[in-house]
Amino acid sequence: MDSFIKPIAVPNEHRLIFTRNVFAPDNHVLADLLTPREPGGKARAVIFWDGGLEFAFPGIDKRISAWFAVHQDRIELLTPPVDLPGGEIVKNDFQHLQHVWSVINETKLCRHSFVIVLGGGAMLDMVGFAASTAHRGIPLVRLPTTSLSQGDGGIGVKNGINFFGKKNWLGAFSVPHAVVNDLDFLKGLPERERRCGLIEAVKVSLVRDPKFYEFIETRADALAKFEQEPFEAVIRESARQHMEHIATGGDPFERGSGRPLDFGHWAAHKLEQLSDFRVSHGEAVAVGMAIDLLYARRTGLLSAEWTDRILALLQRLGFELFKPIRQVRGAKGPQDVLDGLEEFREHLGGQLTIPMIKAPGVRLDVHEMKASDVKAAMDELMQRYG
Repeated sequence: MDSFIKPIAVPNEHRLIFTRNVFAPDNHVLADLLTPREPGGKARAVIFWDGGLEFAFPGIDKRISAWFAVHQDRIELLTPPVDLPGGEIVKNDFQHLQHVWSVINETKLCRHSFVIVLGGGAMLDMVGFAASTAHRGIPLVRLPTTSLSQGDGGIGVKNGINFFGKKNWLGAFSVPHAVVNDLDFLKGLPERERRCGLIEAVKVSLVRDPKFYEFIETRADALAKFEQEPFEAVIRESARQHMEHIATGGDPFERGSGRPLDFGHWAAHKLEQLSDFRVSHGEAVAVGMAIDLLYARRTGLLSAEWTDRILALLQRLGFELFKPIRQVRGAKGPQDVLDGLEEFREHLGGQLTIPMIKAPGVRLDVHEMKASDVKAAMDELMQRYG
């Protein structure tokens, strides 16, 4: 038998740009990114946006259209901005994915064109999946509008929709053409959505950087009040840390078993699903981290001092650490959340690998979680915060 092996190296460049008022006529960030592949031509693009932004930013669709009109010598907008419902509903209903595919088809976008998506993490996930599967991949520009998506979800290389009642069962890995974080969008968010970005900042500090953890902890009261300077600083650094890990961690497309950036996420994903997504991703991650912190203390991985200190930080930032579990209907809520361990293993494949910490910045992977200890951690969570 003959056998031939030839490595294929595909260079990727991950771009993250911070700006303000991205659709101001004199802001050229997008125009400089949307460049045609052939000299002398125009870039061709379609933009999808979260219709819910109209409440916080009245007339935003007109501002988007006006921006493209100013730059029509460089970019051809092939159809008026396409609005879609935001939130997890856009990932749960296949008709929204089909709608995006239909627009891509009708406008005759090709792999030399651009799909632009403006919205929160769910919107970025769904439109990103549509773009990555149309013509085997159309370049995508993400414009995250929530603190969670600017600091974490919009930075990565994953896209997906929910299917079979499971989060992100359908999906694809695809490096976006660029991520543009317009910090002005953060000002229009309700407090609940602004807070959610802070939990992923705490998470990445715990698995990567004790100095970043201390930065957050010493500013916790100001962050809880969303004071602009520290809040934006934390979102910026969270985005940088997530991007740094994806680019240098050695496994951007998750071919291995370890996923350190998913600390606290095995329970979070299940809690979101069981609550019919009434519990947001950020709120669920806070609960998931609390469960894992108590589990780590019970099994001797984490000191009681660090456990209490980190849990206190989550509370100071305004997160409920048990109340979201009450959104799971039925007496078996905690047990149902526990079942998320198996789904987490199935989603990743191979050996169960759960990230834990011994202290901020000191991470390790565990390959088994005893159900009795997990249940005891959840019982303690209820006793402390229920």
